[in-house]
Amino acid sequence: MAALARDDGGEAARRVWGGAVPLQVHLHDADVTALPPPPPYLTLGPRIGYLPLLVPIIKAHFSSTLPPGVDTVWFEYKGLPLKWYIPIGVLFDLLCADPERPWNLIVHFRGYPAEILSPCEGEDSVKWNYNNSLKEAAFIITGNSKNVMNMSQADQAAMWESVRKGDLDGYTNISTRLKLGPFEEDWSAAERQQGSDEPESPGSSKPCRVPVRLYVRRVQEDLEYLEDAVDVSDWESVSYINRPFEIRKEEGRSYITLERALETLLPEFFSSKPAARAADTNPAETPDSALDDPGTSPRASRDRDPAPASRLQTDLAKNARVKLVRVQGIDLENNMDVPFLWVANNLKNPECYLHVCVYVGAGV
Repeated sequence: MAALARDDGGEAARRVWGGAVPLQVHLHDADVTALPPPPPYLTLGPRIGYLPLLVPIIKAHFSSTLPPGVDTVWFEYKGLPLKWYIPIGVLFDLLCADPERPWNLIVHFRGYPAEILSPCEGEDSVKWNYNNSLKEAAFIITGNSKNVMNMSQADQAAMWESVRKGDLDGYTNISTRLKLGPFEEDWSAAERQQGSDEPESPGSSKPCRVPVRLYVRRVQEDLEYLEDAVDVSDWESVSYINRPFEIRKEEGRSYITLERALETLLPEFFSSKPAARAADTNPAETPDSALDDPGTSPRASRDRDPAPASRLQTDLAKNARVKLVRVQGIDLENNMDVPFLWVANNLKNPECYLHVCVYVGAGV
């Protein structure tokens, strides 16, 4: 981790984009129509990718035994239907306290659990979700989504193709024109470096706002070893929270540590002070839909936010203790002094969100 934090040449971002989770995908027994049952399918799931994008190759492997009818493909892990819009790497970090390699998943081609998962129409839904998340991030970073919404159709298609293929160079060629980074303490300086056309008022300095998605998982309060953590049986034990982190230029500050950022983002767990309402300690939380275009997200509210932040504060704040902080497969609870902006710039996902998994010890 220390070696990566000294990297200024983009090596960390390349590792993120090249990272993958080894998957062993089993066909659910109810979908097996021929004996012997087909062997599981082994593949690599890109960390920044999404499970529905793997369906074509997985379906081809199991095609000879699938029942007739319309496919309604979904994945499960130990009985838990997996949310298709969460990146593969985040799902793995969140659900596998002790990383399981290969990660054993079950694929279903029938019986979609519509009461748990929002509808997914394959790649189209994933692309729609990605574009909405990118608009959300742009709104947080710049105050509007115009750069994203005004992208040409050709650039939109090229950007999505680069994400789908894990092509960092192709992605960078297009994303730099959106002026959504790099994150710096003096955001106006970052804009000037990227050739912003807007004149800067004398003495003005925009705060830097980093889009963050937090996944807070409850584990046993007395848990000593992560491998003994009780499996997530339903999404009620996970809180899915959007909270931007705002940085204002302060003279004499060299950097903000990850620990300080998390104390601000999740004061109910990281701060030694009594838990306060999120609205009192953070910038406004952002809903999980396009901020300037409400109602466009394909995700139903029950699917987006299974356990709101207020419930966390009520149920967990007392005597809760952080046991693990994981970003892009890196366990950071023993490296909390790493610069937050380095983490945000190098470990963020292509939609410009930093995804952080936090395990909190509490009654489950």
